Amino acid sequence: MSRFRRRALSGAATAVLIATCVTIAAAHAETLETEPLSSVKSAAVGLLRSELRDVSYGVHLSAQLDPRLHLVHCPSPLAAARGAGAELGAHVTVRVSCPAAAAPWAIYVPVSIESDVTVLVLRQSALRGARLTAAEVSPETRRVPGLAVGYVTDVGALDHRSLARTLPAGTALTADAMLADLIVHQGQAVTLIAASPGISVRAAGKVLEDGREGARVRVQNLASLKIVEGVVDANGVIEVTP
Repeated sequence: MSRFRRRALSGAATAVLIATCVTIAAAHAETLETEPLSSVKSAAVGLLRSELRDVSYGVHLSAQLDPRLHLVHCPSPLAAARGAGAELGAHVTVRVSCPAAAAPWAIYVPVSIESDVTVLVLRQSALRGARLTAAEVSPETRRVPGLAVGYVTDVGALDHRSLARTLPAGTALTADAMLADLIVHQGQAVTLIAASPGISVRAAGKVLEDGREGARVRVQNLASLKIVEGVVDANGVIEVTP
């Protein structure tokens, strides 16, 4: 057999071998199942939806994962959990895992939370210290980051409050932008109430610092001269915990 003939046969055999290896590799790849990323995201979103099932307004959840991520298929339902004590803010991380996989895995899935809420919006710019009326705001439904918590939704919440800072027109009012009026002033005579189940005790007192509704202030009991702390109510009464 000529050298050229032997070389041609050798090349043909090599080509057949390479083609066979490629075919086997392709077949093997097809048998390797991966977990759909949509399932991973659904597990993360599903956990949060179950936690928010009693929310009365519209909540929108969106999970994001790198599309290049490859995870081994999970033969059992995916497990999802949130860190103990972690708050539900605009961005939440959910741990999704598969302990039953041949090679157990876990991944942290970022989920964005948005809410549809009807809020009071400033019709025009307002300066710090301004006292707002119903004519200066209008209700609007907006999609806001996170849960619909801390927004001013009732015109009645404007009473006895002023703006804590200057705000431009179109701003959705939040509770932290409103400052409650001072209810009591340093040196003012007040009534102290100490209540416990089945009993309520009243005493005369003197406030040692200015205080707004809901604030904790130091106050002196005029009978015992003891200094205690209490919470200011809307009527200027100081509620002291026994």
